[in-house]
Amino acid sequence: MVALTLAVSLQACAPTSTDMPIEVKETTSNASLLDARLPQDEIVYFMLPDRFNNGDPSNDTGGIDGGPLDHGYDPTHKGFYHGGDLKGLTEKLDYIQGLGATAIWLGPIFKNKPVQGAEPWISAGYHGYWITDFTSVDPHLGTEDDFKHFVESAHARGIRVYMDIITNHTADVIAYRECHDPDYDGDDKPQDYCRYRSVADYPYTTRGGIQGDRINEGFAGDEPQHQSSENFERLSRADYAYTPYIPAGEEDVKVPAWLNDVKYYHNRGETHWSGEAETYGDFAGLDDLFTEHPIVVEGMIEIFKDWITKYRIDGFRVDTAKHVNPNFWKQFVPAIQAHAKSQGIENFYIFGEAYYDREPEMLAWQTREGGYDNVLDFAVSDAIIDISTGKNPLESFNKLFKMDDMYVDGYRTAISNPTFIGNHDKGRLSGMIKAANPEISQEELLDRVRLAHQLLVFLRGSPVIYAGDEQGFVSDGNDQLAREDMFPSRVEVYNDNDLIGTDATTADDNFDTNHPLYVAIRDSAQIRKNHKAIRRGRLIPRLLQEDGHILAFSRIDPETGHEYLVAANTGASAQMVNIGVDAASATFERLLGNCPDSVVTTSTVNLNMAPFELIVCKADQPSSFFTDVE
Repeated sequence: MVALTLAVSLQACAPTSTDMPIEVKETTSNASLLDARLPQDEIVYFMLPDRFNNGDPSNDTGGIDGGPLDHGYDPTHKGFYHGGDLKGLTEKLDYIQGLGATAIWLGPIFKNKPVQGAEPWISAGYHGYWITDFTSVDPHLGTEDDFKHFVESAHARGIRVYMDIITNHTADVIAYRECHDPDYDGDDKPQDYCRYRSVADYPYTTRGGIQGDRINEGFAGDEPQHQSSENFERLSRADYAYTPYIPAGEEDVKVPAWLNDVKYYHNRGETHWSGEAETYGDFAGLDDLFTEHPIVVEGMIEIFKDWITKYRIDGFRVDTAKHVNPNFWKQFVPAIQAHAKSQGIENFYIFGEAYYDREPEMLAWQTREGGYDNVLDFAVSDAIIDISTGKNPLESFNKLFKMDDMYVDGYRTAISNPTFIGNHDKGRLSGMIKAANPEISQEELLDRVRLAHQLLVFLRGSPVIYAGDEQGFVSDGNDQLAREDMFPSRVEVYNDNDLIGTDATTADDNFDTNHPLYVAIRDSAQIRKNHKAIRRGRLIPRLLQEDGHILAFSRIDPETGHEYLVAANTGASAQMVNIGVDAASATFERLLGNCPDSVVTTSTVNLNMAPFELIVCKADQPSSFFTDVE
């Protein structure tokens, strides 16, 4: 057993230092080590493998001949492959573990269509969301053996692996005669693009009143094995609005083979992101799967069961989940969880992406009616962004705390939702703060980003750290502009950014374990690991200061009843403030920041808080508030 001690003080980045050294140990994996942890115990590290580390330059083009428009590799273009791969990721597991991460959310690794789209929007599938083969690893990222070695290496360190999966769509392969066939001259040829056509407005039906020949045999589930399915009578209304066909040379490009049959897609045109189009429409031209069809449901369940069986992964993050009909998830989720349990994998974690549902009540609806147990918590993201940018400082948190009991299992669900600040779609917090405060100094920008990540670690939920945030990356925007390389980049629009907390740029290797943000996250993660209340305890709001900047809440240890007070000064001025605590909390142990030794009077703590300081105090006596929440 090897122990690595990292003894870098948090004083390097803020006055909220804990001088506690952090011990990171490599351990031998065993089932009980992982099974003992619940989803809310994890700190998750998220990255797109192509942008993380290049361990094998020989696979940069994915074995495809030609130029960048053929194989998709162009390390100077922000929208093409840059060379990161699974071997490179495995090489950096010590770095990830040293940060305090206990789980890795891995961007999609399935084989993608290398390049799609037309100028000026042409791009490569480096991100992993344009899948053609759901059963194999994209050759730009490595081999199945590389993935197996990565998972086993992560498990040997006690790190879980969550795969990013897609069931809503495939790569853009299917074309429509009315839109894409140059020889088509029908009256219904669109004038601009393949806009979404409503099921209510378009006249084709498969039962009664058929107008013209049926163009979608089997679409409504009327194959012999599904004739009795009660679900499919209603689906007769969802016939094709366009005439689909597969361009020459791509007839067999998708795997499994059933994905090449156009009847398993909605074929209704480009979504407009509201109403039925959210479910039936093509997402940015991608082929929208007919997820109501039993063949699609059964097929997707079998695909992802196989990944669990072969690699013993620990969970799925589900992309574009809200664009899939809820009945699909009500079949998929329990089937996958049951299969994982049959393989001896406890606490298999599935969380859906409901982009961009930022209201807590909408996220809660997704767990009550949407069909999945947990959701990526955009409400927490927005609340932290609001206080960090100076917009509407504490109102978002006030609403957030009040809505947690609306989830499908109330607070038990809220506490296990993955929480985050920014990501590959939304952008980085640093860029958002800078955009909202153009004259901000680098020092204040660092302080704000540090406080935001500390707060993320101590709030309820399972915190997700986006790769590069811990190295001070400052994005120019969202999407491609926030997908910088951790290894030396050749992208000009990345390399001209002024990073925070370092003299490095993205043209350098950015795996600095002494970076002040890495240290701040690491030290906060160690406190979270050592104290069950921060991972599993109920959250009790203590202060949301009106016209001020103080946010305070308590976490209650579910076993001992000890209170942990967490207070954040989100403003640029020092503050002295009284905060209410439990009557039994009289003296305190300092865990982080300027924590007092005792209360000033019964149930009241007085805090002297530096700008952008986070304080964590543990009461020495059990409180009177006990809860069974874990």
